[in-house]
Amino acid sequence: MLDCNNGCSAEGTGEGGSKEAVETFKAEDLIITRATVLKEKPDSSTPVFGTVFTDHMLTVEWSLELGWEKPRIKPLQNLSLHPGSPAFHYAVELFEGLKAFRGVDNKIRLFWPNLNMDRMYRSAMRATLPAFDKKELLECIQQLVKLDEEWVPYSTFASLYIRPTFIGTESSLGIKKPTKALLFVILSPVGPYFSTGTWKGGTGDCKMGGSYGSSLFAQCEAVENACQQVLWLYGEDNQITEVGTMTLFLYWINEDGEEELATPPLDGIILPGVTRQSILDLAHLWGEFKVSERHLTMDDLTTAVEENRVREMFGSGTACVVCPVSTTLYKDETIHIATMENGPKLASRILKKLTDIQYGREESDWTITVA
Repeated sequence: MLDCNNGCSAEGTGEGGSKEAVETFKAEDLIITRATVLKEKPDSSTPVFGTVFTDHMLTVEWSLELGWEKPRIKPLQNLSLHPGSPAFHYAVELFEGLKAFRGVDNKIRLFWPNLNMDRMYRSAMRATLPAFDKKELLECIQQLVKLDEEWVPYSTFASLYIRPTFIGTESSLGIKKPTKALLFVILSPVGPYFSTGTWKGGTGDCKMGGSYGSSLFAQCEAVENACQQVLWLYGEDNQITEVGTMTLFLYWINEDGEEELATPPLDGIILPGVTRQSILDLAHLWGEFKVSERHLTMDDLTTAVEENRVREMFGSGTACVVCPVSTTLYKDETIHIATMENGPKLASRILKKLTDIQYGREESDWTITVA
């Protein structure tokens, strides 16, 4: 029986999201207020991830009573929120991460942004935040990037990080579906990145802050043990899931003697990453080895290492693109992965292919040109 006293829709959506706001905001209604004072832009070779922000932001407010208001681009500013907002207390919030790249032809491109919009919509439904039109949001984001296009670094080693965020904002401590929400987008020029644990039935397949904040304790423990990231394991058989916030790939000779690129399946634990999908699509297109989405355990990995069957292991994600793994610390023992001794040929090949597309050295329908 569905209890609607807590603010749930009696009709539901099948995914937990709101159905009250049928209308969506429209990019054609965008109200733009330009900043009168522009900030100095950082050196494109030295931006620290997520610490510098552009001149403008996008905001769109929603309420159960009025639906979506007109989208606005305005000077970057602090938010004013009631301390009882559910985003603070119950993590009624989500975010996305994508990038704008300045190509070798000086054109600015977004890389597969429709996949980010799809994932953001799924996360919104999971968080009981209101539905929105993905195409309209993407058009608003493109307008924001165009306005701040000079913030897109003139470099093929840096990019403009785009952070769409969606939060519940009503002033209530009741645990219920929010009646007010704010969708906003901020931009940050970034250089190379690198300086979450989930469970089935949870939100590992959605991009929600709670999945990341709860991983920080383990990350600190990893650093104390001279490791850079956490290799997240699941279940009694220690299934390998993700490395830090990245998808994990294992390039090896499998138990059947086949050359294989394997990554954990999307079973509710793994985030359906855009870079993950790109790598799988490329590997299928090349057709040079077996490509699998399958469960991998630490026993599988340690046995393969002992038998010298592991060629490369690497993580992937929007921030880092591709990051090789050379050692793991498991049960107080260091396991050496021969990734770097092997090139890493495959990881380097994938990185070159993706960055060639992102920076316009190769034409692809995976990108859209913004400016």
